[in-house]
Amino acid sequence: MNETALTVHQTARPHGFPTAEHFAFVEHALPEPAAGSALVENLYWSVDPYHREMMDDVPGGFALGAPLEGRTIGRVIASRTPGLAEGEIVFHRRGWRTHAAVTPEEIRRPPRFDGVPLTAYLSVLGGTGLTAYVGLTRIARLQEGEDLFVSAAAGGVGTATGRFARLLGAGRLVGSAGSAAKVGHLTREVGYDAVFDYHLGPAADLLGKVAPEGIDVFVDNVGGEQLAAAVGALREFGRIVRVGTISQYNIPDASPPRFNYADIVEKSIRMEGFLVSNYRDMQEELYEFAIPHLQSGRLALDETVVDGFEHIVDAFLGMLRGHNTGKIIVRGRTQIPSVN
Repeated sequence: MNETALTVHQTARPHGFPTAEHFAFVEHALPEPAAGSALVENLYWSVDPYHREMMDDVPGGFALGAPLEGRTIGRVIASRTPGLAEGEIVFHRRGWRTHAAVTPEEIRRPPRFDGVPLTAYLSVLGGTGLTAYVGLTRIARLQEGEDLFVSAAAGGVGTATGRFARLLGAGRLVGSAGSAAKVGHLTREVGYDAVFDYHLGPAADLLGKVAPEGIDVFVDNVGGEQLAAAVGALREFGRIVRVGTISQYNIPDASPPRFNYADIVEKSIRMEGFLVSNYRDMQEELYEFAIPHLQSGRLALDETVVDGFEHIVDAFLGMLRGHNTGKIIVRGRTQIPSVN
């Protein structure tokens, strides 16, 4: 067992895009688990767009000079509770650190299934996949044959949304992405019918070319100009699922999107946002839906894996710049035990 541990702290509030200077790696002694808790060596870490919002001075945001929080999977290496045995693999939210002391109430045990890697519990079986599943089945109430537009389609939620929508019987599936390589991946591998590079012109024009007959559902990870374009393209009784506004996370003075508000009334459009934390009771339903498809090969993982905890800040900053395809995950250098 290592004698020291590392945690990542936020050192200042960013204005615009954060940089490496807004973070610090802090070395300290291994945490000592108190009675009723256990020490976990973290193996995989999730870095997510919502972490950028938590860097600001907002209720529930990251505190300066304190360890950051995030989703992670680790292995129990010392225990002082009968509720956690040494060697167990657990999911918890005390990430951005190499080791964490947790109680049985703070963890979830990922179920073991043949052919399902641990990383899946941070991507399509984790908060990313749950966001996509809730957005499609509870917020959009997607019906078979309906046409879908997904912004930031090459990100973690975007790729999961595309793959789930195909399994749920969606009709035409279109998206937006930030590079020709991502456009190619989405159309060749994920199942999108057409994808546009949003750098190549006005979003309304680009969306009109890939969805000339309009759309029924818009899953919005971006906001801004693409949200306005989708309002114009939606058919009668269209739905907008608001997941995030990543186009504005790092541009605090960005103008809100401009669209014809009369469209909301005249086309009976419904717009609804949600927090996936309010739908954790659907975790088992997600497993029941997704795991058989993972095992059969009908559902593939879209992941960008970065090796080494020391690169977690770089992975987070790269995700904000769109350097990843699919869910970005940081992998520790400790040998990972088999889950089969």
